[in-house]
Amino acid sequence: TAKPHIFDPPTIAQRDAVEAMPDGPARILLVDDDPISRKSLARRLARLGHVVFEAVDGRAGVETARRESPDLVIVDWMMPEMDGPTLCETIRADPKHCSMQLILMTAHDQPKQIAEGLARGADDFLSKAASSQEIMARVQAGLRTHALVRELEHARDSLGKSYQLLANQQEKLDSELRSAARFVTSLLPPMGSWAPGVQVAWQYLPSLALGGDLFNVTAWGTQDLGVYILDASGHGVAAALRAASMMTFLRADSLVRQVGSYDPGAIVTEMNRRFPLSSDGDYFTLWVGTFNLTTRELRFCTAGHSGAIMIGSEGAPVPLTQPTFPIGFQSDTIYTSRAVTLNPGDRVFLCSDGLFEARSPVGEMWGWERLEAMLQSVGNVPLNDALQETVASARQWQQAENFSDDAALVGLEVAG
Repeated sequence: TAKPHIFDPPTIAQRDAVEAMPDGPARILLVDDDPISRKSLARRLARLGHVVFEAVDGRAGVETARRESPDLVIVDWMMPEMDGPTLCETIRADPKHCSMQLILMTAHDQPKQIAEGLARGADDFLSKAASSQEIMARVQAGLRTHALVRELEHARDSLGKSYQLLANQQEKLDSELRSAARFVTSLLPPMGSWAPGVQVAWQYLPSLALGGDLFNVTAWGTQDLGVYILDASGHGVAAALRAASMMTFLRADSLVRQVGSYDPGAIVTEMNRRFPLSSDGDYFTLWVGTFNLTTRELRFCTAGHSGAIMIGSEGAPVPLTQPTFPIGFQSDTIYTSRAVTLNPGDRVFLCSDGLFEARSPVGEMWGWERLEAMLQSVGNVPLNDALQETVASARQWQQAENFSDDAALVGLEVAG
């Protein structure tokens, strides 16, 4: 059974040298079938304060190495049962001992032997004829290497734990974002028939789990549909929360109480007064429309939002935009409404800039003209399919599935 050697206490200088090592005294295993050489070296190392183990042959050396996990193994090349190179190979095959330093002792120092020893797992060589100074120097070098390898292992383990912690936190955050995204999506209007002769469909593609581009189609009174699309500057959680607060203001009961009418110009003017530009420069762009189900008149107002167009069953597309400031830029701005009448077969499309600003791999923007042409080309396609084909065309242009900014496309159709 291998036991630590205990010899006379080391000198003060020897203690200082060992205590200066990163992990203090080392654990060293000597494997040599020559008892005189083994015990002589063991005594030198023990006087330095190291814990020294001995093994009389290669097999005993492997067993001791596995049991005691020494920092350094000094092993003779020629031994019964198992020679030094085979011992090195055996220990190196165990990943638990990858930091263990192995020094081969040999009476031969031919390049061919040195190459073989290194190839079979040794880290260094010692000549049987080496001086005490050289032996101690190589031992210290081996221990320094072991300490460096251990530091790397600790760093790897620490990084692994940190990565796992971050991964767990990220998964928790992703789960919360998905839950919040489901809530935000629940605020969006249902697709299908909203009133006799009025169809609604949409495509919503936030660039992150949450987006700052939101829209709605909702009942305002008994004869009007409120239609709007808004874009909070930026995207992600903060933009989504600001957009959701804006949607709360645009509820029918809120408009009656705080605006007093469903007129788009009055709505945008009041919102502009209540939602000034933030200290961080956050703002909204907005398009608001009121569609009267009886007269089919669409009154609308914009605040810095240019993504609205009417495509009739006949005739050229009609932009539904006004040159205005976004919400919050000038608190005293008075916004006014414009009006168009929708005929059977007409479609109104609201689009966020994340769609028509999609860029090709070489940086060319898809652009409003291509979007408009695409919407015209699918004029005879069912509304929902038309929106899907339009989004697919933008994806094909940028050659990517996801958009770099939040993208939304809403369609409202008056039945023929």
